[in-house]
Amino acid sequence: MKIVVCIKQVPETNDVTIDPVTHNLDRRGLAGVMNPFDKNAIELALDLKDSRDDVQVALLTMGPDDYAESLREGMAMGADEGYLLSDRAFAGADTLATGYVIAQALKKIGDADLILFGRQAVDADTGQVGPIVAEFLQQPQITYAASLRLSGDNEVTAERLLEDTKQTLVAQLPAVVSVRSELNTPRYPTPRNIQLSFDKPLTTWHHDDLDLDDTRLGQAGSPTIVTKVYAPEPVKRELTKLDGTPAEAASQLITALKGRQLI
Repeated sequence: MKIVVCIKQVPETNDVTIDPVTHNLDRRGLAGVMNPFDKNAIELALDLKDSRDDVQVALLTMGPDDYAESLREGMAMGADEGYLLSDRAFAGADTLATGYVIAQALKKIGDADLILFGRQAVDADTGQVGPIVAEFLQQPQITYAASLRLSGDNEVTAERLLEDTKQTLVAQLPAVVSVRSELNTPRYPTPRNIQLSFDKPLTTWHHDDLDLDDTRLGQAGSPTIVTKVYAPEPVKRELTKLDGTPAEAASQLITALKGRQLI
C-alpha cells in the first residue's frame, strides 16, 4: 500500500506582508515551518504504516529548494521518501494551479492508494488544494476527517467533523482525504530518526520532469485575481438605552429598527 502525504511549508511568523504588485503573500526572507495540520496527515499515514507491514509513506511538496527542510522533518517522523516540486514556473500559483502541478506529480509517482492532506494551510486558510487534486485525479474525496480506518481491502471509512454535525463516509481506494487536527497527536522525531532521515531519498522535480501544460502554471495559469488586500475598518458600536415599561421599551426598539430600515 502506498500513501502520499502532500505537505506545505508556511511562514514561521504572523508578520507577513503582501506584495504590492501581485497581492500575494511575500514569503521572501521568511523562515518556514511545516504546516501544523499536515503533521496530522503524516501521523495518520505513519499509524497505518505501524499497523501493517506493506505500507510505504511518501511526502510531496511544492516550493523553493528550502522546502526540503519540511520534507526532511516528515521523514524524521518516519516517512520513507520525499518529493520536492521546485521551479520558477510554479511561482505565484493559486490553489488551482498548485493543485494541477501536484496532481501531475502524483500521476508520475504512480500507484498511490491513499493521498492525504492537512485540513488547510495556516497561511492562506483555503482548504482547497486537496479537493482540487481529487478532481484532477478523478478520485473520491473526503474532507475534514476526524477519524479514518481501513475498512476493507480497497476502502476507507472516515468520520467527518463539521460545525454542527458528524458524518460517516466510506470511500473506495484510491482516494484523497484531508484531515483535522482532532484526528491525532503528531509524534516528535527522535534524534536517531533525524539522523536516519538524511539517508532517505529526496527527489527534486523541475518543470521539465513533469508532463505539464504551461498555460496552467504559476501566476499566469491562476484564475484567482486578488484586486485588493486591506484590514477592515473597526465596527463602530452605539449603545442606546431603552427606558420605561417593557411594552414602552419594545415600542422604542421597533421604532428604532424601522428607522434604520431593518424591519
